[in-house]
Order: sequence, then C-alpha cells, then structure tokens
Amino acid sequence: MPILSQQSKIQQTNEESVMRRKIVVGNWKMNGSLASNEALLKALVEKIPQKISTDIVICAPYPYLFQTQSYLKNSSIRWGAQNVAKFESGAFTGEVSVSMLKEFGASYVIIGHSERSTAYCESDENIATKLMMVKQADMTPILCVGESLIEREAGIMEKVVSKQLDTIVEMYGEDIFDETIIAYEPVWAIGSDMAASPEQAQTMHQFIREKLSPNAKVGKSLKIIYGGSVNPQNALQLFSMPDVDGGLVGRASLNASDFQSICHSAEI
Repeated sequence: MPILSQQSKIQQTNEESVMRRKIVVGNWKMNGSLASNEALLKALVEKIPQKISTDIVICAPYPYLFQTQSYLKNSSIRWGAQNVAKFESGAFTGEVSVSMLKEFGASYVIIGHSERSTAYCESDENIATKLMMVKQADMTPILCVGESLIEREAGIMEKVVSKQLDTIVEMYGEDIFDETIIAYEPVWAIGSDMAASPEQAQTMHQFIREKLSPNAKVGKSLKIIYGGSVNPQNALQLFSMPDVDGGLVGRASLNASDFQSICHSAEI
C-alpha cells in the first residue's frame, strides 16, 4: 500500500507539471553593448519561433530596455528587468520604479537575486516589499531563493529557503505567491561549473511547492524554475523533473545558439 501511494503521488505530480506552462528566463546581468545586443536579439528572434509552448523572457540591464523592446515587441519573446526600487517615486538617486519599467514594456522583474542581496545587503524584508510593488503593478515577479554552499553542507538548505519565504508570508500573506514565479538558485551554483543535480533541484522544488501548496489559490499552478549554471548540456535533465518548470539562465543566455537550445529543452 505505501508503494502504491507513493506511485500515485508521483503520477499526480507529473500530471500537475504537464498543466504548468514552462518558462525560460535569460538574465543578462551586467553584460551587453548596443552592438552585441543587436546581434543577439536579432538571432533570438530568428531562432525562436512565434508559436511556442514555453514562455521566453529576456531580463536586460536598465539602459538596454528600450533596445530590447524595439527588437522583441513583435516576437514571441517577452522582456523584463533584473531589479526594481521598493519605492514608487521620490528622492531616491539611482533607483528605477515599476512604473518606469512598464513604460518600456517590461512585464517581468527579477527580485532578490543573491548577487544583489549579497553585494547590496538587501534584507528579506526589502525583497518582500519589492515583490509587492511588482505585484501591485500587475507585473510578474521572479523571486530568487536559495542557500549557500556552507548551508547546504550543513544540511539546512530547506530551513534557509523556508525562512526566505516565511518573511514574505508574514508581511503579505500566502496569496502574494499567486502568479509569482519562484526561482530556486543555490548560491554555490551561480556562475560556476557546479550546477545542482536534477535530483537536488527536484528535492528543493518539491519542498517549496509542498510548503506553499496548502494554499489552494497558489498550490498546483505555482511555477518554480531552477537557476545556477543552466546550460545546453544539463537543461533537458533539469527540466524533465516534475517540479522544475523551467530555468533562470545566466551566461548561456548571452549566446543565441545556447539559449535557443535551452529553450528547446523546455519544449521536449
């Protein structure tokens, strides 16, 4: 009986994953130039068909949002930003608001990437506030969560990720995760050659889904994508996991052929 119950659970998880449309997000980080962007964007529009069953998004640096919009507006590819201010307007030198992003057609925003939270000391509370700003603007936030190598080796990765999510729930309630994309990005895998194994990714994605699934409004429809050294060689195995709904892609998104290959893996 326990074996049958486990098999039923796996079958149910696989059926639910089929219902969720996959998404692949390219995070250019602080890379690009007008010339290199033009070549890359033209190549992506050429390589990625208009009719595709996967959502494709490019998150470009702020100065290149207009250029990105210009090349992608008639394609199947959407675009977004890598950060946003937690304020709507005011005397906040160097900040960019959600309304400014929307004027350039951005519909997605990455929130809480570890490269930012580490370098700029962003607290879980600040990240939660930014998440709410994006939601109130009817844009889709891509919330990054994950643990360091020390935390994984100590076996507390679930506790770390749980705390990151709990802060948001305490401030705004579980409904905030409706139409929110969660990106599980283990810090130790970002920008390295040490990606999480498909099994490691699945374990954490399943943990996140089960943690939030008691809320029926969020539940089965919650998209959880994996980030951390996603490449053409490992994308298919990662995306085949029942709770992995796509990827947040860094350096491989700067190469049109590599990114197209990763997007194709999400289609299979």
